[in-house]
Amino acid sequence: MASVTSAGPSPGMSADGGKVNMTFIAAIVAVATIGGFMFGYDSGVINGTQEGLESAFNLSKLGTGLNVGAILIGCAIGAFAAGRLADVWGRRTVMLISALLFLVSAIGTGAADTSLVFIAFRLIGGLGVGAASVLCPVYISEVTPANIRGRLSSVQQIMIITGLTGAFVANYVLAHTAGSSTAEFWLGFPAWRWMFWMQVIPAAIFFFSLLSIPESPRYLVAKGKEAEASKILSRLFGEGQGDRKVAEIRASLSADRKPTFSDLLDPATRKIRAIVWAGLVLAVFQQLVGINIVFYYGSVLWQSVGFTEDDSLKINILSGTLSIVACLAAIALIDKIGRKPLLLIGSAGMAVTLGVLTWCFSTATTVDGSLQLADNVGLIALVAANAYVVFFNLSWGPVMWVMLGEMFPNQMRGSALAVAGFAQWIANFAISVSFPALAALSLPLTYGFYAVSAVVSFFLVQKLIKETRGTELEDMVG
Repeated sequence: MASVTSAGPSPGMSADGGKVNMTFIAAIVAVATIGGFMFGYDSGVINGTQEGLESAFNLSKLGTGLNVGAILIGCAIGAFAAGRLADVWGRRTVMLISALLFLVSAIGTGAADTSLVFIAFRLIGGLGVGAASVLCPVYISEVTPANIRGRLSSVQQIMIITGLTGAFVANYVLAHTAGSSTAEFWLGFPAWRWMFWMQVIPAAIFFFSLLSIPESPRYLVAKGKEAEASKILSRLFGEGQGDRKVAEIRASLSADRKPTFSDLLDPATRKIRAIVWAGLVLAVFQQLVGINIVFYYGSVLWQSVGFTEDDSLKINILSGTLSIVACLAAIALIDKIGRKPLLLIGSAGMAVTLGVLTWCFSTATTVDGSLQLADNVGLIALVAANAYVVFFNLSWGPVMWVMLGEMFPNQMRGSALAVAGFAQWIANFAISVSFPALAALSLPLTYGFYAVSAVVSFFLVQKLIKETRGTELEDMVG
């Protein structure tokens, strides 16, 4: 598979030497990645609200897991549907729908008076998160030059982490100001409800910003709107480039037939293509290493081993800040050393740090029904947990989304994204919902499983993943 070296075209030039409109491209990427921010915020806002949920709805451990994880079923459905709907209605149109779903979910979850109503609105929010999770990176990959596509697509992960961190900061400020997450705040409502209502602001910004960006030219070519696509491509990649790019896209799309799920099968053997299996490995193992336990249950986890609620929320903010720094490092490296090396570095680093966490939790003692770590072990656990977060966001965090957005051939991209996105969110649901019960049974065993998954992911990447650095989307092969 073709690639470019680090001495390739400058960011202002495309791979074929054309002058690109970086101002226009940057504006488009900035808008699209607000979807990543909403993805992160909607996923992270639950961290810090669980005490309020348990109190308001009288939840068991399993009930807490279901209320936390309900969004993920919606995410799976949204991701699965979005890839195909984007082929029918367009990338931008489906992202607009996801923005509206974010708005509805933000209002409804904060106002919910029963667990069932809360779960219903979290499912609605999940539809938006799932759609944004697959469409924002693929939209970015379809409007950016190959030589800087990895860097610009990685901005999506920064925005996801920024959204998570934004949720952590908002949760901390609200809980700290009110006195606790369950204390009464504005208009007589408890602070945890306002944690959900705060999402209305970025959701509205996302919706109105989307109205200012164009549709994906690759979608337009697939729909026969070549003149419109050529105009957008000329604006993106320079005068005279539009018609040439349209011809390349038309050739890669096999335009004589519509994309279907049968594209995922090898036409000779009728078995699932190797590239689809590779995408599924990336999607599923990104979750099996347990990263969202940190983001969904971080506050509860640190309280369970002796930290106060206030300190636990501060630790969440620290983890989010380190994640952003790690993502910036990934942006600097992804188009220089490639996607696969970063994945391998991440798998190795996560395996070691998760192993350390497993040992730390195995030394915990029970005091008055709560786990306690010795002071020095607690410090080691805190360092290991944040090192783990850094390794993830240097590698699997951004790289998985970058690769899913670019690794599949044009003809099958929507269908493959639907399947990979669905698998990713189902794995996320299984890990997230099972955590409260598994942690109550054995925290070391739970983290031991995540550590083993990181080890396995290292060898699967070595065997299945092919480098995509510098390859034009029209040249991707399955």
